[in-house]
Amino acid sequence: MRRSASLQRLLIYGLSGPIIALNVWLLSVLFRYFQHPITVLIIAAILAFLLNYPVKFFERAQITRTQAVIIVLLATLTLFGILGVTLVPLIIDQTIQLLNNIPDWLGASQANLEQFEKLAKQRRLPIDLRVVSSQINANIQNLVQQLASGAVGFAGTLLSGLLDVVLVIVLAFYMLLYGDRVWYGLVNLLPSNIADPLTASLRLNFQNFFLSQLLLGLFMVLTLTPIFLVMKLPFALLFAILIGISELIPFIGASLGIGLVTILVLLQNWWLAVQVAIAAILMQQVKDNLLAPRLLGNFIGLNPIWIFVAILMGFEIAGLLGTLVAVPIAGTIKGTFDAIKSGKPSDFVSSVTIPPD
Repeated sequence: MRRSASLQRLLIYGLSGPIIALNVWLLSVLFRYFQHPITVLIIAAILAFLLNYPVKFFERAQITRTQAVIIVLLATLTLFGILGVTLVPLIIDQTIQLLNNIPDWLGASQANLEQFEKLAKQRRLPIDLRVVSSQINANIQNLVQQLASGAVGFAGTLLSGLLDVVLVIVLAFYMLLYGDRVWYGLVNLLPSNIADPLTASLRLNFQNFFLSQLLLGLFMVLTLTPIFLVMKLPFALLFAILIGISELIPFIGASLGIGLVTILVLLQNWWLAVQVAIAAILMQQVKDNLLAPRLLGNFIGLNPIWIFVAILMGFEIAGLLGTLVAVPIAGTIKGTFDAIKSGKPSDFVSSVTIPPD
């Protein structure tokens, strides 16, 4: 009996790897085939999750859910309209100026590297930076060309982008009104010991995760913008927003954003790049040690290694969108299994906290 049980366990463990790899490959193929509708649905679902907080707030004020949804959507559209009129043109203008200035920055960085190499030769230090600098310049120039070519086609895709925005808003509206009915109709096909923890874990992970990530990203933007302006950093608003948006990618996003901004500033002024890196890292530490534990708490319940694995798998399946939803999906799966194993549907939260960036 023991030998058969151990053989069965060995077969389960041995087959689980190929089955998981096959499922990941199938999901990747399925996403690429239905990429556009899946992307619209996921973005609409995330928006509905986030707007559900203010909708519930208005419901507590004895307002019907339909009226609360309409009020929240109108307020959201008004906010987006104000940002679209004031902030978006400024960001686009700074982005165009940045793309135009990068070739000059590359020339300045090349001259700085040549001076550094001359000083190294005078001190008889065996340093040759020509190969490294040429590779970096070639990579950056290739990136600039890709961005420029994408910007040329931006006007052509603007109409389809606006159509997608309308679809997202309409879908979010109907998800806020009828999403619970559709969801419970689907999960009722599952046993109650699975459906209840799955529903609770999904709502907790997605609502709290994305709300927390948005607030942390907003904190980085609001704190770094005045700091960069005091430093007289060119494109201060654009760089602060870039770091804030990168915060949406958990675990590694903020570090990648800070690194990218530091490299771009380094092309122009190495001392300014050092100051930018120090200021951004200090704000990141404040966010990680003071704000993130309060906002994120311990609702994800994933080991840092599994978080990194989930991000890699999400990127492989669905690119950037996959990295955004990988962690809450993984947290939902783990919370559901924890509740099923414990036999208590309410126990879908682990005691392990999500690590800071």
